[in-house]
Amino acid sequence: MARIDYFFSLLSPYTYLAGTRLEEIAARHGAVVDYRPFDLLTLAARLGAPRPEDRPQGRKDYRLQDLRRIGRRTGLPINLRPMFWPTNPAPAAYAVIAAQAAGGGDLGALVHSLLRASWAEEKDIAEDAVINACLEAAGFDPALSFTGMLSGAEAYAANLEEAHARGVFGSPFYLTDSDERFWGQDRLDDLDLHLSGRL
Repeated sequence: MARIDYFFSLLSPYTYLAGTRLEEIAARHGAVVDYRPFDLLTLAARLGAPRPEDRPQGRKDYRLQDLRRIGRRTGLPINLRPMFWPTNPAPAAYAVIAAQAAGGGDLGALVHSLLRASWAEEKDIAEDAVINACLEAAGFDPALSFTGMLSGAEAYAANLEEAHARGVFGSPFYLTDSDERFWGQDRLDDLDLHLSGRL
């Protein structure tokens, strides 16, 4: 059975714009997805990459146009300047980690609902009420946002170290068990082809 290590940041608009295509691809190929939320801004600093606000103006302008186009193409509504961005993604990431450990719900739906809350619904994913609602809607116990905090914090830090060690440099980032690497929501078709043996 194929395995996909999915490294992602809940702050990333491109991760949001991937929608649920990863889960659809994994289901088609019988692949297991291991969700690895990590601190993208800390990783970027380690790699010497500028923070979003410090990028050249031309790149910032391009990013807004790119996000608008992808949103229209995918049919996913997106607020290019969300009210609560950037926020602290750690509490929501801890909840994802706890939910994955607990099982019983739809983890892809949880991740997407947290991203949608930030990028389309003007909600702050650092707030307990928002996280709890997303957990419950995806079929998880909302108490996981509290009971999984310590183990979630440890795993979140470990995910950052593993991302750095394995050459991750952005979000979303997909690694297969054969160490094929795919960066960005626009590479999901290539991941699909790879898992089918055609690429």
